[in-house]
Amino acid sequence: MFTGIVEELGEIVTREDLADAARFTVRGPLVTSDAAHGESIAVNGVCLTVVDVVDGDSFTADVMQETLNRSSLGRLAAGSRVNLERAAALGSRLGGHLVQGHVDGTGTVISRAPSENWTVVRISLPDTVSRYVVEKGSITVDGVSLTVSGLGGEPGGEWFEISLIPTTLSLTTLGTAEPGSVVNLEVDVIAKYVERLQNAGR
Repeated sequence: MFTGIVEELGEIVTREDLADAARFTVRGPLVTSDAAHGESIAVNGVCLTVVDVVDGDSFTADVMQETLNRSSLGRLAAGSRVNLERAAALGSRLGGHLVQGHVDGTGTVISRAPSENWTVVRISLPDTVSRYVVEKGSITVDGVSLTVSGLGGEPGGEWFEISLIPTTLSLTTLGTAEPGSVVNLEVDVIAKYVERLQNAGR
């Protein structure tokens, strides 16, 4: 479980493509400082398992083909910047919202509208997840816990907006995500459970 509060802006060091998976080496001195085999680290919002710690500042993780297909991790290459967060610890502050690290779909950055104190980013909203997104609700974009500041569009072409403060712009990949960039989306898990319960027995 994660909170969507990015701890570190890391970098893909190497990518090794295997028959039905890929092995990434990810540099992130902070998140690697207390990492061990089997622990979880979110990479752009995707929960990955640490396989090995390398040189004290990097870790390796295996990503199965399904994850490569269903998330933006399939587009990563050596040199790509990534958002990193260690799993939440019991008793720590929940600064964002409950994030599982299970991507529900991907969206594409449509536009950026900078202003003096923040930047509004518009992102396409897939039909498969649009029903879970509400204005002023929570959504995770590339592992960053954010508030939906606007919704619009028509079925098949819906979008949502997020308003990014300078801290988010400087400390996460969203600061450089230009129109056309593909981002990972995870909706609030509570919404999915409520829908499941409502449909039970129908």
